[in-house]
Amino acid sequence: MNNSTSADPLPGELTVEKIGGTSMTALDAVLQNIICYPQGKPVRYNRVFVVSAFSGVTDMLLENKKTDAPGVYHSFKHYRDFHRPLKKLVAALKAINKKYQALGLNLPLADAWLEDRISRARRYLENLAGILSSGYANKEGILQAAREILASIGEAHSAYNLTQILQNRGINAQLVDLSGLDDHQELTIDQRIRKAFKAIDTRGGICVVTGYAKGTEGIMREFDRGYSEVTFSKIAQVLKPKEAIIHKEYHLSTADPMLVGMHNCRPVGFTNYDIADQLADVGMEAIHPKAAKPLEAAGIALRIKNTFEPAHPGTLITRDHVSEHKRIEIITGTDKLLVIDVYDPKMVGSVGCDLLIMQLFDKHNISYTFKTTSANSISTVIWEKCYSRKLQHDLESAFEKVAVEPVALVCLLGSNMDRPGLLAKSSAALAASGINIKSVGAAFRKVNVQFLVDRHQYKPAIIALNQAMHQHSYADNTLLYEEV
Repeated sequence: MNNSTSADPLPGELTVEKIGGTSMTALDAVLQNIICYPQGKPVRYNRVFVVSAFSGVTDMLLENKKTDAPGVYHSFKHYRDFHRPLKKLVAALKAINKKYQALGLNLPLADAWLEDRISRARRYLENLAGILSSGYANKEGILQAAREILASIGEAHSAYNLTQILQNRGINAQLVDLSGLDDHQELTIDQRIRKAFKAIDTRGGICVVTGYAKGTEGIMREFDRGYSEVTFSKIAQVLKPKEAIIHKEYHLSTADPMLVGMHNCRPVGFTNYDIADQLADVGMEAIHPKAAKPLEAAGIALRIKNTFEPAHPGTLITRDHVSEHKRIEIITGTDKLLVIDVYDPKMVGSVGCDLLIMQLFDKHNISYTFKTTSANSISTVIWEKCYSRKLQHDLESAFEKVAVEPVALVCLLGSNMDRPGLLAKSSAALAASGINIKSVGAAFRKVNVQFLVDRHQYKPAIIALNQAMHQHSYADNTLLYEEV
């Protein structure tokens, strides 16, 4: 391991940093622990901060990401009066503004900016609604445009507020608004970013950038709710910083502290982009996978930091890191899956059964997470939210029997964990806790060992594996699970 990678960027070195929505809501912590840290020293410039909307704002604009509770977009989509929910949104955003008055936000100025911004967005939405109701235009394109306009409001609001607070504190801060609400130039996202930063010298100050970036391809169409990390990644590609940093409200940990307890897990410390992809595959994103690829290709290191523990170096993700010791870096998984088991006695010796299943998955735009086969059956695990009766009908039309069952997937992840006995002793740990393994899988590279278990046994399985891998601390403060 190259110990030099564990050091935070030196003063003067360019960093591109992303601040998540939950962290942005704790704006006092962002100021104290990120921008003005360490206290008592001059503010470090040559930093670019890409900000998300304040927590819950994008849910109000579009829909709740977890519950699908409707936002303003729902009213627009269903030909209902969207002015009333938009008015409620303005009141909610003004309430957010008032919270930050004590931090230095000029409230009358911020509220006036907000009203103007919403007013301009409303005019565009009214025009789109008129075209939509006429029936002459493509409905999908209009709805997508409305979604883009609404999404842009959240990041523009948070970026404006943070910039104004910094400026009012005497910090040289500049707002870089990539949302392009009244910019009618036909630019791709990459072109807009390059144009915005062409005339900016980051060395003399701080740039606060909207996580939403307007482009002809439509950032929501391409990346949906993961767009702010994509903007962050694209900016890093252009500026080529010493490091890209994501500030979250938690550490990237060896296991979910909500499941195993805070004292039974530790920050990972070091890992690589391959492991970050494995995490994303089960919905536990260190970074959106489409945002990770450009950073990985450019050789830009990514650091995940906890907003509320500024002195901790966090976890450094690089392209080439391989753990010096054979260890499990992360225990994770998800209980939001279904297994679809396709059985047909004609499979044995036949060619193309798997291909047919994949073609049907492709038809329904479904990606799978886990797959095992036997002579006469193929079991595929998908996200429950992707399942439809139409998919099952198509599979039943092609094969003798199709069974669907809710399951959980538990994973052991590590950049260097291939050693004799790992699978056996991990299985024994699950068995000792009364957990039945429905299936198990590990690709040849052995960076991800996966156990399929009953959904209700997800939490006990995570705890059992975490307890089995006893922890040891090393001088670099990373976690090494005992070689089981």
